[in-house]
Amino acid sequence: MTRRHVLQLCSLLVCLTATSVPAQPPRPTWSNVPYGKHPRQVLDVYQADTQNPAPVLFFIHGGGWMQGDKSHPDFLEQALKSGISVVAIHYRLIPDAIAEKVAPPVKAPLEDAAHALQFVRSRAGEWKLDPARIAACGGSAGGFSSLWLALHNDMADPQDSDPVRRQSTRVTCALTFVPQTTLDPELMREWIPNNNYGHHAFALPSYEEFLRQKTTLLPWIQEYSPLDLVSSDDPPIYLFYDSVPQLGQPFKDPPHSANFGVRIAEKLKAAGVECEFNHVGATGIRHPDLFSFLTEHLQPDLKK
Repeated sequence: MTRRHVLQLCSLLVCLTATSVPAQPPRPTWSNVPYGKHPRQVLDVYQADTQNPAPVLFFIHGGGWMQGDKSHPDFLEQALKSGISVVAIHYRLIPDAIAEKVAPPVKAPLEDAAHALQFVRSRAGEWKLDPARIAACGGSAGGFSSLWLALHNDMADPQDSDPVRRQSTRVTCALTFVPQTTLDPELMREWIPNNNYGHHAFALPSYEEFLRQKTTLLPWIQEYSPLDLVSSDDPPIYLFYDSVPQLGQPFKDPPHSANFGVRIAEKLKAAGVECEFNHVGATGIRHPDLFSFLTEHLQPDLKK
């Protein structure tokens, strides 16, 4: 079952109640709110109709940090119907980072996600959001960024003069689709022999050059790879892949291979972190309905 099929199943009840006239998708309550100075440092807020501060689905789009758009966040209608507000962000892409001489370029999209989250928390009162209940969500590179946020130590700086920077970057949980989990070129080739994804994160011309420069890049690789950030205090993690993990075997779509999930799932479980590794052929999955993972952690008072 593909990710598309899973999302379609999660939305089945909504589809069954639709009329013959296609419903218009929800429009943001606030659009293109700037959280930084760059044109892509903007976000949309979809406010749930609730009396109390709402939990938040914090959506980070995919696209390899090279492209993508915030306009179609996953689970949008389900979240709003469930009393969960949605925030969808744009962020600087790798070409933007190269133009600004950000080193390494991958720092820009990842740290933009963290800063956007801090900005959302700083506006929680105004937007009627619960800053203690925020789930990161995204697919592919958006899933990578969500994992990086979830597994990274809190980046809040209590001494910063900017009140936004004093906000926490921790999340309640993370729901990710086909995420990459490391930027280590040797590990990626060990797991997926035909992988050629990742050198763009460091503005390198080829994967071969990526392999040659691994030793020099290692501090950055470790700083920006979710696999290297796992610790016992991490929040619950959901990993969904629409393929069967086969470590050491090539895959038709290397950047989205379920092989990326194997080692990080093992490491999370060894650290005592709640982790669901859902893939084709997986058994014993507590939340085959992916959205129920979000509601369990964002709305524990509604659990039966």
